[in-house]
Amino acid sequence: MIRAQVRGIGHYLPERVVPNDWFTSFLDTSNEWIVSRSGIERRHFAAEGQTTSDLAIRAARAALDDAGLVADDIDSIILATSTPDLTFPATATIVQAGLGMTRGFAFDVQAVCAGFVFALANANAMIQSGQAKRILVIGAETFSRIMNWEDRGTCVLFGDGAGALILEAAEGDGTVEDRGILATDLNSDGRYRDILQVSGGVSSSQTTGHLMMAGKEVFRHAVDKLAQTTLAVMEKAGVTAEDIDRVVPHQANIRIITGTARKLGLPMDKIVVTVQDHGNTSAASIPLAMSVAKAEGQLRPGQLVVTEAIGGGLAWGAVLLRW
Repeated sequence: MIRAQVRGIGHYLPERVVPNDWFTSFLDTSNEWIVSRSGIERRHFAAEGQTTSDLAIRAARAALDDAGLVADDIDSIILATSTPDLTFPATATIVQAGLGMTRGFAFDVQAVCAGFVFALANANAMIQSGQAKRILVIGAETFSRIMNWEDRGTCVLFGDGAGALILEAAEGDGTVEDRGILATDLNSDGRYRDILQVSGGVSSSQTTGHLMMAGKEVFRHAVDKLAQTTLAVMEKAGVTAEDIDRVVPHQANIRIITGTARKLGLPMDKIVVTVQDHGNTSAASIPLAMSVAKAEGQLRPGQLVVTEAIGGGLAWGAVLLRW
């Protein structure tokens, strides 16, 4: 059978590093308060005039270099983002032009922090159906543009960045030993849309708005739903928690990461954690963490890897793959 295998990966972080102490000049907060509640120590903010597509293009080029490919080797770009450059066209098409890619097709996916998982699942389905042979899957965000700087409960949590992964069609035996994506699990429940959202929008108010989050409610849903989707994707592939070599979770909050690992019975030495350095970069957080983990030797060929995320919608899901 056809499997969607990882061919290359890369990431990009804006040059500006923002430590927790930066917020103390205008908010009633402290480094200790932020670290104790989130695990975040610093994050990156995009420069003035630097757009989501700028970040995505840099990450995509790094992934192409890692794969030994050029832009026209790619059939499709799927870009997960909640902070597009424009209302339309899709930011993916701006990235397509920026890379000099003159063939194929490009489109955006919007599932907030779960966006990259949704994009991976879509890319996998396209490759298995024969729609494309190589797909550049990107998560890129400039969440610093939608922060309410008076809300200490949210503005200290988020950062900007981009990560990109190239999936390539390859022959597999149809067993769990195959390299590539082995199973996916996607979910959403719009009844909870109000607990994590950005106010405003083209149709409703013609404004951009700011991020609003009911933190305790989101936390309550996050651990249970992340554990459920991880168990579901493992069951689909016919593996157990003991078989997993690495978990690359959405990097939202260290308490969510540790709580989910505990619920699954997974030791923290199997969990990739980058939230301390990047904050919550929404759809960018998983490919960004994967790229960093690969560079550090935490992700190696043949390892069984699960990645999971939850975001506004609520939308959540997981992907199981062999690296």
